[in-house]
Amino acid sequence: MNRLGRPFHRLWVRLAASHLVRQGRDLELMHRAMGFATLALVTLAPLLIVVAAADPLGRGGFASWLADGMGLSGRSARVLTDIISPPTEVVGTTSVWGGIALGVFGVSFAASVQNGYERIWGLPSGPWHRVWRQMTWVVLLTAYLYQEVQTRTTLHGSARIALSTATGILFFWWGQHFLLGSQVRWRALLPGALATMVGLIGLRGFSYLVFTSLILDNAISYGTVGIVLVVESWLIGVGFVVFGGAMVGHWFGEHHWRPHHHRHEDAGEEGG
Repeated sequence: MNRLGRPFHRLWVRLAASHLVRQGRDLELMHRAMGFATLALVTLAPLLIVVAAADPLGRGGFASWLADGMGLSGRSARVLTDIISPPTEVVGTTSVWGGIALGVFGVSFAASVQNGYERIWGLPSGPWHRVWRQMTWVVLLTAYLYQEVQTRTTLHGSARIALSTATGILFFWWGQHFLLGSQVRWRALLPGALATMVGLIGLRGFSYLVFTSLILDNAISYGTVGIVLVVESWLIGVGFVVFGGAMVGHWFGEHHWRPHHHRHEDAGEEGG
């Protein structure tokens, strides 16, 4: 190895970066992110559409939620809203069985996220009767997304950035702990929550720079299909960050922080 390459090799070894790469390969991170995006589009999105349509404050519906999450504004946000907005009578035509089906779909999405977290931490799959955890997580996820949209018009600048960052860290910190059935210590999960938020902030900036113009181009060239492809690409990025952030947090704890992340007591007896 030449002299120029040695410092980089030493840094690579010191950071234990090969372990992170190996874990990403074992987790099949990209395939899992693509599965996350597909499930989000076909299971979580219908549930959020109904919730957004029922919003008593009427802040623009699900398309407005999506545009805010992607960091879009101006013409690109209007194009997304015009194409994706559902009919206003969506709540009135949703039957009881339809509502139950939407809830089941949301739970299946939460189960996929839980399975990813369990794979990252090397834990066995939780028993079926802990589905209440998945239902609770979906409810809190919806509440988290709802408050993100509401603060868009009430807070601006550094105040909103601070609130969004704090609530995001808390949600992803709590979410890992809750879906994993409290089998991992809070302290060990904090780096993953921080890494997830850093990744989401970076994805938002990338979305603003790239997807803003891409949505306009695709709307002209491909219509609705082009918009859906952009949204799906963004959701793949979200899935990559959600699982990748947790994976980075686990790697950091194992190789650089070394907390005793597993509880010494039998946490499996907690909560059933």
